[in-house]
Amino acid sequence: EESAWHCPECGSPRLRAQVIGARRTAEELGRAFPAVPVRTSGREQVLDTVPGTPALVVSTPGAEPVAEDGYAAALLLDGWAMLSRPDLRAGEDALRRWIGAAALVRPQEAGGTVVVVAEPTLRPVQALVRWDPAGHALRELSERAELGFPPVSRMAAVTGPPEAVADFLRGVALPPTAEILGPVPVPATPAGRPRRPGAPPPG
Repeated sequence: EESAWHCPECGSPRLRAQVIGARRTAEELGRAFPAVPVRTSGREQVLDTVPGTPALVVSTPGAEPVAEDGYAAALLLDGWAMLSRPDLRAGEDALRRWIGAAALVRPQEAGGTVVVVAEPTLRPVQALVRWDPAGHALRELSERAELGFPPVSRMAAVTGPPEAVADFLRGVALPPTAEILGPVPVPATPAGRPRRPGAPPPG
């Protein structure tokens, strides 16, 4: 039975994942450009370098190989996913990875181009466009200082069942200036799904 839902833009009833991963991206690019070699660099195999011959290189963040004579262009995908992570350092991490990838592209005078797929008004995106990581860091530091966030303060997170967290707080010796934030509920990781560092235990 055909679904009653259809995309308002293209009319298709099919759904597609917003983030599909490097391997799937490479497969789709290979079908779109059958005459162009597609190389992947990521968790299963990280390439250190690639030759300067025409090719498409699909890489996970941080696994970008160095291209001989630099890349002609770089397309930075899934910016919204990197910036929307529930992490205080999501913006600076995204900017650091973007700058690392963009630095592998040829200079603008030599025809190099960098395209980032993200909301253009966001501060990390503006810092990338202006190539101003220092200015971004200064603004971040100023705002975090006002809120008492790291690096001007130290924070520790304790995750566990409510009773265990309460027992921990009763038994730990905190300095007089310590401020307790919480407890707050955290989503549990379904059984069988890999945990991210710092994620709550399954169950």
